Amino acid sequence: MVLRRLPGTELLAQQEDARRVYAEAFSGPPWTEDASAADRFILRLARDALRDGFTAAGAFRDGRLIGLATAWTTPSPFPSGRCYPQAQAALGADRTAEWLCGAREVDELALATAARGQGVGAALLDAVTADAPDGRCWLLTSVRARDANAFYRRLGWTSATHPAPEGSGIVVFLGPGHPARTAATQHL
Repeated sequence: MVLRRLPGTELLAQQEDARRVYAEAFSGPPWTEDASAADRFILRLARDALRDGFTAAGAFRDGRLIGLATAWTTPSPFPSGRCYPQAQAALGADRTAEWLCGAREVDELALATAARGQGVGAALLDAVTADAPDGRCWLLTSVRARDANAFYRRLGWTSATHPAPEGSGIVVFLGPGHPARTAATQHL
C-alpha cells in the first residue's frame, strides 16, 4: 500500500475510484446509503476542496485508490448546515467555538471493503491530522456507527459529547493531541 497526501485537484482526478470507495464504505449498515450518495459526495468534494485548510490523503494498492480521507479548518463562526447544529447543541456555543473553530476537522474517512482491518484507516486519519495546529483536530460520526466509534477510541480519540439515550444522533471526537481532551472527559 502507498499512502499519499493529495491536493483536492488530484483527488478529484481520481473521482471514479473515490466514488467507488465512498460507495463501498457507506452502502452497508449503519449508513445504508444508495449510489446517489456517492455521486453527491463527488459533487461536494469539488466544493470542499476549495475550503480553507483543505487536505486529503489517499491509500493506493497497485495504483488504485483503496481509501481516502478529507479534512479542513473549521471556520468561525461555526457552520450551521449538515450536522453542525447537533454538535453545537451537545457541546454548547462556548466549547464549540473554543474546541472546534480553527481546528482541523476530519470530514470523510472511507475505505474499500478489501482495505479494512489492515491499518489503512489509521494511516489515512494520521495523514490528514498529524500537522493539525497545536494538535487541534476533531470529527463527528453517528452514534449508530459502533465500529467507527470503537476504531476512533482505539486510536486515542476522545468522545466530547454524551451519546443520545435512544442510540441516535452524533458523537463529536477530539483527536489524541487536542488540548481540550481532558476538559472533554470532565464535560461528560
